[in-house]
Amino acid sequence: MTRTALAVPPWLAHALRSQRGPVSRSAVLRGALGGGPLLLAAVLAGRPTLGVVAAIGAMFAGINDRPGSRRASVARIGTPALAGAAGLLTGTLAGDHAPAVLLTLLLTVLGLAAGGISALGPVGSSAGTQLLVGAAVGAGMPLPEPGWLRAAAFVAGAAWLLLLRLALPTSHTLAGDRRFELRFDGERAAVAGVYEAVAGLLDAAGSDGATARRAALTASLDQAQDALAGPRLRRRPSSAAERRLHAQYAAALPLAEAATALAWAGDPVPDRTSEAPRRLAAAVRNGAPTGPLPAPARSAPGLRALDDALLYAAETFDRADSRRLHGRRRTRTSVLRTVLGARGREYGMRVALCFGVSAAVAQALHHTRWYGQHEHWYWLPATAVFLVKPDLGPLASRVLSRAAGTVLGALLFAGFAAVLPRPVGLVLLVTVCGALIPLATRHFAAQTAVVTVLVLALVMAGGEPQASFARIGETLLACAIVLVVGHLPTPGRRGEAIRARLAEASGAAREYLAHVLGESEDREARWALRREAYRTLAEARAAIALASAELPTLARHADGADEIATTLERLVDTTTACAVHLDDTGTLDPHHLRRLTSLRNELAHHGAPPPVPTRPPGHHPLGVG
Repeated sequence: MTRTALAVPPWLAHALRSQRGPVSRSAVLRGALGGGPLLLAAVLAGRPTLGVVAAIGAMFAGINDRPGSRRASVARIGTPALAGAAGLLTGTLAGDHAPAVLLTLLLTVLGLAAGGISALGPVGSSAGTQLLVGAAVGAGMPLPEPGWLRAAAFVAGAAWLLLLRLALPTSHTLAGDRRFELRFDGERAAVAGVYEAVAGLLDAAGSDGATARRAALTASLDQAQDALAGPRLRRRPSSAAERRLHAQYAAALPLAEAATALAWAGDPVPDRTSEAPRRLAAAVRNGAPTGPLPAPARSAPGLRALDDALLYAAETFDRADSRRLHGRRRTRTSVLRTVLGARGREYGMRVALCFGVSAAVAQALHHTRWYGQHEHWYWLPATAVFLVKPDLGPLASRVLSRAAGTVLGALLFAGFAAVLPRPVGLVLLVTVCGALIPLATRHFAAQTAVVTVLVLALVMAGGEPQASFARIGETLLACAIVLVVGHLPTPGRRGEAIRARLAEASGAAREYLAHVLGESEDREARWALRREAYRTLAEARAAIALASAELPTLARHADGADEIATTLERLVDTTTACAVHLDDTGTLDPHHLRRLTSLRNELAHHGAPPPVPTRPPGHHPLGVG
């Protein structure tokens, strides 16, 4: 007798899943040196409440202190910190002067704005989160300092951790010039990862793992693009080392194109084919010359393109002559269109409703004295912020993880508070929790538990009595509010954010295809269009995966989106194969044209607007041959 295994619902499977990978010891060190020393300095100076605010700023900076380049960390940590300071100042002023109803309306409007900003990406999401948490804390945590001083302390705490990120060496030791290592170690690792991903895709050509390897190559290119495109004082790379890195990244683009075309062809390639990209990866990582590169056999268009790309890399790899930046081109108009468009509206509406309702309930409980003697009502709306942000994971998964993490963290803190001396024990607890944040970011429940202990220690250091069990009750109430309000019907059509993502990916694919079929000789423009097509598809894939893991009420709005994304990916793969074949022969292959026609019909069957033009430039109608 056979037993049928019970299928785990996607929303529960997501809650049980954790991230994997090595932990940065340097991030652990930075976390330990972040909030704890700031709190200790403030306690010794007789201003513990300022230390609390500064430590909260350092805590958020530690959460945003992810792997990557130092330059990218400036925007990843600094932009949300400025948004948090603005929220803290706004919340303090509103909490001091606005009545309860007006305060609730103001917080709701802030939620709408923060949700729209979150549609811009990870940095926008972090900025929106800190804006709302800062507003809730500023309005609900009565502190003796004026609003401007609280905001300054918050920024100072984040700036302290950012300074540690910029000044301290990372965990791994690289060969070569130490000054080069310190400034560009993250960029070097990211660019080397691109070459390793190219080698991995070549190894998987002709196998079932080629699709996953191509997605890994896209992720590596995204990471390298972000690492090289961080803020700078000059518009163009200013040093020979930086220009060399840009040249090495640019040399990887034709290699990625050729590898994608070979994977699309579906035929295995010789084992030695991936050896040259791996040697290039080692040269980038070690800051060493490339040495001789084994050439692949030139028996197919993709292999000839790979050989040409290796020759190009060998010629330009060690030259410091690249002056182009390789970041995404996002104009102010496109940013505004994203914030005010379908994605921004859907995110903003959900965040505003949940944040506003939680603030209203917190105000009602506060003014009816349910809180007893302490007046800190910020926990309820601040918890709602972390629960409702659509890009942080499926709603039900976040609710489960947040509830479990808060209960565990509050119980742990209650035990610590009973035995640790004050304030030395609290400072020690903040230091340990800061060091644990890089470890805890692997799972939302673990992160919640660590942050709960840290925040409870901070508010007690600021003079509030121990309130672990009250925090558990407020968290569970916030979970219930968000779970109900987050599934209520909202104005507009559900799933607009997913459709907007797919529309962006379809538009990028259309531009890329039109460029290739137009037989333009501007290869750098083609590579940039290819990058944007794959990147928008990866972003759509991530959004679809999160939406599909929601409870059925919300997940059904993502039905069919995954099939459209898959078809678009095959279209971009086919376009890449067309580009390589055009470079090799100067003509379009009838097999490619038939494939493009088939993909256009498949998209039409799914009800998606076809990104394939009916008749490409050069009078090559799709379907010829």
